[in-house]
Amino acid sequence: MKRISITAGMFITAVLLFTQCTDEKKDDNTMVPTGSEFGGYGSQVNWGEHIVLSGGCGDCHTPKKMTAQGPVDDSSLLLSGHPAQMPIPPVDRLDLQAKGVFASQTLTAWVGPWGVSFSANLTSDSTGIGPWKEDQFIYAVRHGVTKGIAGSRPMLPPMPWHSIKNFSDDELKAIFAYLKTVKPIKNAVPAPMPPASK
Repeated sequence: MKRISITAGMFITAVLLFTQCTDEKKDDNTMVPTGSEFGGYGSQVNWGEHIVLSGGCGDCHTPKKMTAQGPVDDSSLLLSGHPAQMPIPPVDRLDLQAKGVFASQTLTAWVGPWGVSFSANLTSDSTGIGPWKEDQFIYAVRHGVTKGIAGSRPMLPPMPWHSIKNFSDDELKAIFAYLKTVKPIKNAVPAPMPPASK
C-alpha cells in the first residue's frame, strides 16, 4: 500500500512539473499568449490577413487585370486602390446614375447616384494608411468617415462599412496590423466626383 501511494505521489508530481514546464512564461511571470486570442492564428497580423483575404477587401481595393478567364487581382498592386493615372472610361454618367451602378474595368471605380467613388489605397504607403494610427482606423470603420477624422466626408458606396463596423475591436485591430505590413505602393487615389447633372 505504501508503495502504491509513493508511486501515485511521484506520478502526480511529474504531471504537475510537466504542465508547469510546458506553460511559457514571460520574465514578469505572466503567461505568454498561446495564439487562441488571435482567432486561432499565430499572430495578430496573420489573423488580420485572414480577415482581409476572406472578407473580400481586395475585390474593390486591388486593381484587376484582364485575362482569358476574366478579371483577376493584379498582385503587384495589392490593396493599392484605384490607379491614380487611370480615368474612368467614357460613359454616360447620367444614364448610369439613373439605372444603378457601373464599375470600371479594374473594379476600383464606381459610378452611381452618389457620383463616382474610387477605392482607397490601403497599403502602408504615405498615400495610403501609412501615417494612420490604430484608433483612427477603427473610428473610420465604425463611423463610415474617411481618414478616421470626425466631420470628414462619408465613405461612399460600394464600401460596405455598415457591415464592417460590426467587427469586434480585436478584429479591427488585427485588420489594421495586417494592413500596416502590406507592401507600400505610392498611389494617390483621385477624389470622388459628385453626381453628373444635365
